[in-house]
Amino acid sequence: MGVREIRTVPDPVLREPTKKVPLIDTKVLDLVDDMIDTMRARGGVGLAAPQVGVSLRVVVIELPDEEEVITLINPEIIKTKGERVLDEGCLSVPGYQGEVTRAVTVKVKARNIDGKEIRVSATDDLLAQALQHEIDHLEGRLYIDLIDSPEKLWRVEPGTEE
Repeated sequence: MGVREIRTVPDPVLREPTKKVPLIDTKVLDLVDDMIDTMRARGGVGLAAPQVGVSLRVVVIELPDEEEVITLINPEIIKTKGERVLDEGCLSVPGYQGEVTRAVTVKVKARNIDGKEIRVSATDDLLAQALQHEIDHLEGRLYIDLIDSPEKLWRVEPGTEE
């Protein structure tokens, strides 16, 4: 296991739609372990496989004060509801934050590391935001793509991005 390099803009892997994971094997499980180590080392809440240079549909999310890491393989957003405006940052866009519009409620289906289908729902919290942010990465979208005007993106001290 280990900490991998975080890919940052303009790395092309961040703009490519990812491929579905056909089989959850040791290679995928090692990737998940490395992603968790990398997310923790960089102080992130979530991480998508393209952020470590792997074009697969894999996401890990660890919320503050939660003991369990949420691992999503082949996640899909199946339902959203409402809109809210949030400040967002990203390990792949260091030194910046921006104001984006996200859904209030999000429902996702995916597989866990055992291959079992799971559903995750979240409303008006950090998990709802993280699910949308990380699944956007799997589609080749970054939060900066959601910013509708230049004044809604600003510089922050490195290491303070969300």
